[in-house]
Amino acid sequence: MSTLLDVKDLRTRFKIPEGTVHAVNGVSFHLDLGETLAVVGESGCGKSVTMLSVLRLIAIPPGEIASGSADFKGVNLFKLSDVEMEKVRGKQISMVFQEPMTSLNPVLTVGRQITESLQVHMGMDKKQAYHRAIELLEMVGIADPKNRLGDYPHQFSGGMRQRVMIAIALACDPDLLIADEPTTALDVTIQAQIVELVIRLREKVGMSMIWITHDLGVVAGLADRVVVMYAGYIVEEADVFELYSNPRHPYTLALLEALPRSDRRREQTRLKSIPGAPPNLLVEPRGCPFAPRCTLAGQDCWEANPVLSPIAPGHQVACWREEAR
Repeated sequence: MSTLLDVKDLRTRFKIPEGTVHAVNGVSFHLDLGETLAVVGESGCGKSVTMLSVLRLIAIPPGEIASGSADFKGVNLFKLSDVEMEKVRGKQISMVFQEPMTSLNPVLTVGRQITESLQVHMGMDKKQAYHRAIELLEMVGIADPKNRLGDYPHQFSGGMRQRVMIAIALACDPDLLIADEPTTALDVTIQAQIVELVIRLREKVGMSMIWITHDLGVVAGLADRVVVMYAGYIVEEADVFELYSNPRHPYTLALLEALPRSDRRREQTRLKSIPGAPPNLLVEPRGCPFAPRCTLAGQDCWEANPVLSPIAPGHQVACWREEAR
């Protein structure tokens, strides 16, 4: 299968008064054409910063992409000029952000915000963009789209605003859609509707997708492959079925143990939390970053950070205990 996006050794830093935040630490992954990749982990593990770095949306300063490459269709995005990168964003790669109320411009109608990208990237005139905007709102399930084009973001509910964001993201038929926890601020029912909508649209449009989330429960029915991140590192990568049936990193196991399951008896329903707290990213860890919270940690885990190594076809783990098995 042809590779659409290939990220290698990405390192992103933030210089703040207290020191340097090591937000992303040598992350490498790929995405194939038509594939959906889920990136999971706790808040602050580097999921969003990784994707913002790929799109070059990191504020510089205080941020900087210290090293790495991001080849999209064979072109390194980090080597493009600002003008060239602007042509990639929105047209070839689109992103749906976590909180639509802060992503949508509150003083512009949703119709203006949809038609703008159509006119800029697709070369449509006002009439063409207007009719396409109606089609997009209808496609994402917004009733009476013709009349809603003149409404402002505050006149939509949270779920409807997220649908508008998806419509904007899909306006130019991108090759890649990055969804950054798009259901986090929504109630459970609306979350399910948004996930179902994205799955349906992905199949209809045929695009590739990266879904960023902290909820492994969403991933099972959505992704083809999963990357698990912790403290700016990838600690496990596997096919979605392999990850759920045969998780190998202690952090992945802990995340799965924290999920509610319907196949457990009542006395087994108490969820397990992960002890401790995420590491301070102002200090680059000497050993495995998960060692302070890991029940399996040994002396070698404190002395050196294991590299991501294959243990089966398509399954990689960064763990000293795995290598000892």
